[in-house]
Amino acid sequence: MTRRKFSREFKLEAVKLVTERGVTVAQACRDLELAESVLRRWMREATAAPATAFPGNGQRRADLAEIAALKKEVAKLRAERDILKKAAPFFAREAT
Repeated sequence: MTRRKFSREFKLEAVKLVTERGVTVAQACRDLELAESVLRRWMREATAAPATAFPGNGQRRADLAEIAALKKEVAKLRAERDILKKAAPFFAREAT
């Protein structure tokens, strides 16, 4: 079974069904053929950060992009540290 993808507009309209039009979550999910957990997550995301909710098309929120970049840098620095740890005994023997 392939994973369904929804546009930003679809998600916003689904949230509006519940928040502005008074449709129950259960009814909206039946009408849109969604799981309740999906719609409730969309509602949380839309209320937490309405302007940046559902960026779509592989775009990340700025804070998530920064976290990913920092994780990449940490991995690189750890690799460099590990190389230096392994090389230290070698250079200590050469110096004596």
